[in-house]
Formats: sequence, C-alpha cells, structure tokens
Amino acid sequence: MDEQERMAERFEQSRRHLVAVAYRMLGSLSEAEDAVQETWLRYSRMNQSAVYNVEGWLTTVVSRICLDMLRTRRSRHEEPMEEFMRMAHDEHSGGNPEQEALLADSVGAALQIVLGKLGPSERVAFVLHDIFALPFADIAAALGKSEEAVRQIASRARRRIRGGETGDEPRLARQREMVEAFLAAARDADFGRLLAVLAPDVILRDDRQAGAVRTTQGAEQLAKQVAGRIQASHIVLVNGAIGVIVAPQGKLQYVLQYTIRDGRIAEVELISDPARISRLDLALPDI
Repeated sequence: MDEQERMAERFEQSRRHLVAVAYRMLGSLSEAEDAVQETWLRYSRMNQSAVYNVEGWLTTVVSRICLDMLRTRRSRHEEPMEEFMRMAHDEHSGGNPEQEALLADSVGAALQIVLGKLGPSERVAFVLHDIFALPFADIAAALGKSEEAVRQIASRARRRIRGGETGDEPRLARQREMVEAFLAAARDADFGRLLAVLAPDVILRDDRQAGAVRTTQGAEQLAKQVAGRIQASHIVLVNGAIGVIVAPQGKLQYVLQYTIRDGRIAEVELISDPARISRLDLALPDI
C-alpha cells in the first residue's frame, strides 16, 4: 500500500465524523459533503509525516472550511433562517435522504434550527465544544482567535441557544404543560382533549397562503383542523415563551406561537414565512 492509499484509508476512517461536524455547522447535508470533499483535497496534498493527529487536523480543517462557507452566506446578506429553510427544501435529489434524516435525528431538529440563528464563529465554537467536546485550544486554532476569546464566544452562543436565564421557570413550565397537552391531543386526533385545552373562542392565524393570513376561530373549528396533524413537533422558546417548531426529517416547515389565558390556549400563530421566522428569537427551553 503506497502513501496515497494509506492517506485515503485514514481519511475514510474519519469521514463519518467529519460529515457530522460539517452538517451541524452548515445545516445542509449536500454542503457538508462539499466541505468534507474539500478537506480531502487539502489533506491529499499534505506531507503525511507532518500530520501527527490525523482526525484532529481534519476536524480543524473542515471547521475552517465551514466557517468560510458561513461567512460567505453572511457576506451575501443571507438571513441564517432563510438560508436554512432554503436548503431544507432544495437539497439535491442525488443525496441520501435516509442519511440526512439520521443526521437530523441524531443532533435534534430543534437544536439544528436554533443553531441557524448563531453567527459563524458562535456556531463553530458551540458545535466543536458543546457537541464534540473539543478543547478550547483546538477551537482557537480553527477560528484563528485566542483561547480566551473562544471561551467567550462559546459562552455567548450557549446563552443564545438556551435562551439565557429567564427567571420565570414556573410560568414556562405551565406553558409547556399546556402546549404539550395540545400537541399530544392533536397527534392522537383526540377531539375531546383538544377542546379541553382550547379556549372556546380560540383564534388560529395561519400565513401559509401566499400573501394572506387565514384565520380560524372557535375551539371546534380549530380542533377539526389540527386533529391528526402537527407531527414532528419540537418544543422551543419563541421570543421567550413556550412555542413549537414543526420540522419533519429536520426540515423546518413552520413555527407555532401560543397565547395562553385563564389556563387555556387563546391564540395560535402559525408562521411559515422565512422572513418572519428569521425575526423570531428561537432558543431551547432549559426546563
């Protein structure tokens, strides 16, 4: 086996790890595979004797490539959430849907979508440290920053991912209980349980019709509309309150915001427009 074959074998041993890293940073399997292919091209031109920790070197390189790709999105003034949704619906047909779904499930659709709200450096620092447990010294090399600066970036990203300290956990816990009861009843098509959590005059505003917002009013009407639906839902914080993202196979379709009054759901806002979603503050509830 010659040197090039040995390098190819070592690279293949790390490929799955590299795709996972790149996917978490980019949110797109096709772009992750492009980043990994570019990593291979750079590795194949290296003097193998100069690389002592192959997987560590490869992780650093793929992280730098992903960082450049994320910065390119930003330089084009692409909103992170709009870009995420575009990729979610436009993945090339030659990809592997089963592998994409597996990756989305492994990282959690809610986390992947919230990651899309971070800046490039925040996203790289959070993914490498909090998901892959890389030391800050290695992340500093990937980002070209000091170790202390990377610690601060990761901490800031963590606060944004978790929504910070709200100081109102009891209120959020009550909201979550109500929303989870609504989702369970909707999934089970349990009409009675739906009516129990909805205010009689509940209003649903749905923006999925282009250029218009459709309104549904009344508990019975809303229960009929959602019974047996709202699959692949995930609890998130939406502007500091308990809400929901619906993301089959990790592909964001819409966000649900709830207004709860007197122990029942009084209003539901269904938001599917990428521009509107990009303006939402999405985070993971720490309750």
